[in-house]
Parts: sequence; structure tokens; C-alpha cells
Amino acid sequence: MSDRHTTESIREELTHRDDQSLSARITENPEPFLRWAVPMFALIAVEFATWAGIAVGMVDALVVGVTAAVELTLNYVSPGLAQAVVDFQAGAVGMLRSVGGMLGEFPTLLSREVIPNQGHQTPDGSWQGTFLGLQPAVAWAIRFVLIIAYALFTAYWSFRGWLVYRDHYRESDWTPTDDVVNNLRGHRWGQFGVIVLIVFLTMATFGSALAPSTVSQNIENTYGEESRIQYLSDGGTVETAFAGDANFNSKSKGAVETNVGLMSYDDYGRFHPFGTMPNGRDLFTFMMGGARITMIVSGMAITGAAVIAMTLSMLSAYYSGSVDLGVLTVADGVVSIPQLLLLIMMSAVFADTWLGSVLDGGFLLALIFAFTTWPFLWRAVRGPALQVAQEDWVRAAESYGQQPQKIMRKHMLPYILGYLLVYASMSVGGIIISLSALSFLGNGLGISPPTPAWGRAISAGQSYVSTVSWHISLVPGLMIVLLVTGMNALGDGIRDAIDPETEADEGEEAAAGGGA
Repeated sequence: MSDRHTTESIREELTHRDDQSLSARITENPEPFLRWAVPMFALIAVEFATWAGIAVGMVDALVVGVTAAVELTLNYVSPGLAQAVVDFQAGAVGMLRSVGGMLGEFPTLLSREVIPNQGHQTPDGSWQGTFLGLQPAVAWAIRFVLIIAYALFTAYWSFRGWLVYRDHYRESDWTPTDDVVNNLRGHRWGQFGVIVLIVFLTMATFGSALAPSTVSQNIENTYGEESRIQYLSDGGTVETAFAGDANFNSKSKGAVETNVGLMSYDDYGRFHPFGTMPNGRDLFTFMMGGARITMIVSGMAITGAAVIAMTLSMLSAYYSGSVDLGVLTVADGVVSIPQLLLLIMMSAVFADTWLGSVLDGGFLLALIFAFTTWPFLWRAVRGPALQVAQEDWVRAAESYGQQPQKIMRKHMLPYILGYLLVYASMSVGGIIISLSALSFLGNGLGISPPTPAWGRAISAGQSYVSTVSWHISLVPGLMIVLLVTGMNALGDGIRDAIDPETEADEGEEAAAGGGA
């Protein structure tokens, strides 16, 4: 625990605090902000439709979550009002999704329309319909590399924005987060976790552009008008077919003659980076769709659990006594409920309701994971919260008349936030594995088809693990391992950044063990 936050600093903060708003501080010294903001606005403009679509999606999820809680509460009081809430939700969600559909029509610089990879070969061997007449594999690789580079640079420039805010516009000269960030910038294992997280968030955000096809065209609506493809037939003429028919003749089912493996083309001139599945669907497209639902559900679950744990840890530490005992009792009660049993029961109860259909069952799973995960996070951060609550600066803030909620937000939260991030990043791996396991089991559990889910891909390929179609199960399995490992690495990095002595002690113990 750093000693930079002292009773004297509290007194100075309360008696000589700079009352300027952030906008006023930027107005007085605009140059650092403009140097950062102009490139940032340009980066956003490049993919404006994508970012706007994400914003609309977040509002959509917020509307669904709030109205769901209100509807469930009112259902026991006034079914009529509950139905009115459901009707309002239907109208609001319909409007938001209509806006999202319109945003999808806007062109973006790194879209498949600007850099297309789907086309057909001509009798003379050239390609038509692809970017600059390149082979589909090359056109796809160009778009893939540009999107990953764009995402990494956008993440870096966003971090630069935080540095500009910290150095020029933040009210406080120092917070505990500064030490954590500075230590993490030299932690290679933690940086690996950050990169993995950014890459998978990129898959969830730009999955439609990253994949050689779209989920709608290749998985969900294979016989729609948008799913028509052109290809060069064996007779040397250009023919037209539906993606569904092409998928039927491009299956990977364990034999050399029925297998489309990694980095290969099918008979219709379509490039498959990860090969195809037993039903002929493109595995890479399936994995990108699975990344989106996995990141959304696990993100909602861990965020909900973290918010509950953070709030209850500060309340129980600050007020202690009966409040702490009450939270402890509730946490023990939640922990005593078997998670798998609760998942099966809730999935069965809400299977035919609108709540079970949101995000194809993902929203309900996120609620259950959040409800069953927060006690573990609360127990992990309760100790640091109790320690901070006894510090002199907290008592000093009380003596100078600060409100409890402000004390918790300004003088307690910065110290427990790092610990919360450590355990949250490590806990999210368990949520990802559990979500994949449920989809693997199927039978009404997990994400409902046809929405892609990583566990369902592993299940589809389990019969072909020892054949030439081994890629069907191996690729999604490796992606799960990589994501979970990355999240654990991020947690390790944050832990070592909070307490660098921990890493040094572990190194000394390893050295001592090696010489024994």
C-alpha cells in the first residue's frame, strides 16, 4: 500500500481543490488534447459505421437488461404494467435494430465491399470480383492484416489519450492506477495478455470483415439472394450457385476426398483459412461469429459480477458489523447453489420466453454467470477493502465531512480496483470455458443454433479428431486455450504490477528451488 495518499493530502484536497471541470481545463490548455484528438477522430471516421453500430448495440443491451429487470419485478405486482414494459422493450429494440441495420449500409474503409475477396476464376486463369483481381486468399489476407493493424493502433492511441488526460488534465497528481500502469508497461507476460484481449475483441467487433464470408451468407441464410456465388465449373463456364449448395459439396468428414483443410480452396473457388466443418460451413467465419457471442456474454457476465462485488466489498468494509455479516451470509448462500444445476434449471424455465431468446440465450447465461460469480470476486477484494477502510486518509476524509459514497469512490475504489481486475480477468476464463462446455453439450444448453458457438464446433468435429479433418475441433479448442491463457496472463501482469515484490519473491523461490 503506497503512502502517497496521506491525511495531509486529504486536507489539501478538501481545502484547496481545483473546482474546474474537465472541459474548462481542456479549454485553458487545448494543445495536448488536440494533438491526440485529431488522429483519434480520423481513426473513428475510418470505421464510423462499425463504432456507431457497437454503440447502438450497447444501448440495445442496456435497454434489454433494464426492461428485463423491471418486467420481472412488476410481473409479481401488476401483470398489466409488466406487459406494457415488454411492449416498450419490443418497440425500442426494434427501432435500435433498425438504426443498426441502416448503419450497416454505410461504407467503411476496411470492409469486404472495399477489399472484396469473393469472386470467380475465369477460363484464362485470372480472377474477377476480387480486390485488384488478386487471388481470394491474397485479398482476404490484405484485409485481415489491415484490420488487425488498425485495431492495435486504435487501442494504442486510446491508451495515449489516457496518458494525455493523466499528464495534463487530471485533477489529482497521482492515483494508485499510475503505479500499476507504469509497472505493467514493463511486464511482458502481462502485455501478452493485453494483446490477446485486443485481438479477440477485434474478432468480436470486426468479425464480419475479418472472415472470408459473413455469418448470414455462409451459416444462417445460405439460400437467400445475398448468398448466391459465382464459380468456374469443370466445363470451363462461369456458373451460379447458392452458398448452401456449395456448402453441401464442401464438407469435411474425415476422408481425403471429403475434406477442405487449412488454408485451402473448395471446388467453388472459395478460400477457407481454417477449412470447413462437417456441414460445409466455413470454420473461420463460424469462429468469428463465435468470438462475438463469447466476448459479449463473458463480458456482460464478468462486468455484472465485478460491479456487484465492488459495490458490496466497499459497503461491507466501510460499514462492517451487521452489513458485512449480511453480505457474507448472502454470498455463502449463492455459493452453495450448484452452478450447472442452476444453468440447466433456468434454461429450461425460460427456454420459451423472450428472456431466453435475447442473444440466443446468451443474455440469460450472462445473468446466471454474474449471479454465481460475484461471491468469489467479493471474497477476493474484501480483504483489501477492509484494509483500505482502516487507513488514516479514510478517517481524515470522514472528519472533514465527505459523504460515504464519495469516500468509497475517491479514496477506496482506486486501491481495490487493481485487485478486482486481477481476479476478474482470471475468473472470466472459467466463464468462457463453461460457456463453451454448455454449447458442446447442446440439448438446449448454451447458445442456441444457428448462432455460432465455439463449443458446438468442437462437438461437431469430435468424431474426426484422428482423421484428416482434425482441424474442426482443434482450431476452436486452441482459440479457447489462447483466450483463457491470455486472460490469466493479464491477471498475472496486473497482480505483479500492483505488488512488484511478488514477482521478485517468486523468482527468488524458483532460483532457490533450481539450486537445491
